[in-house]
Amino acid sequence: VQLQASGGGLVQAGGSLKLSCAASGSIYSIVNMGWYRQAPGKQRDLVATITSGGFTVYVDSVKGRFTISADNAKNTVYLQMNNLKPEDTAIYYCWALVKTTIWDRTDDYWGQGTQVTVSS
Repeated sequence: VQLQASGGGLVQAGGSLKLSCAASGSIYSIVNMGWYRQAPGKQRDLVATITSGGFTVYVDSVKGRFTISADNAKNTVYLQMNNLKPEDTAIYYCWALVKTTIWDRTDDYWGQGTQVTVSS
């Protein structure tokens, strides 16, 4: 399973960016997808996740500013980021919880990071 993320970049504070991540490969079902981020010198933390049924979870610091959504038919997850702040600067990683066959348990998969930089 491969996760291909895109959409990062440099933006001024108050601006917007939209991240996309498409999963491909041997996929039976995707249980959950989402985004984590890692700032320099810090651990990787959850930003937002969405289940196949549409249940969403957000870290408190992004509630009201970020919106996660998914296109299940395309195995793609999106993160619309509005009113960005300098503290949102980090490498953003796509994540998916995937069953590759009907018999298998779920496994975690990670995409390559995409840099988001917010200037003040």
